[in-house]
Amino acid sequence: GGDGVVREIEPLRPLVMSILSERRKKHPYGMEGGEEAACGRNTIITKEGEVIDIGGRHSAQLNVGERLRIETPGGGGYGMVQEQS
Repeated sequence: GGDGVVREIEPLRPLVMSILSERRKKHPYGMEGGEEAACGRNTIITKEGEVIDIGGRHSAQLNVGERLRIETPGGGGYGMVQEQS
């Protein structure tokens, strides 16, 4: 399967952010015997370093010094893994 991407967004001024995302609880599935991928994750990191999981659908105030971290899920695998000899 494919790798996910990690993005962190830190505002320059206070703002209201909204996120609508998928595959935060259910893994992306594999096909033809391929394995599932890892789930994604959305978090807010506070000024104090506390990490708050906000799930897949959320709106919140984001202040200067706080960060929104978006970890997208990878893609599910395709096909059975072949043994190397």
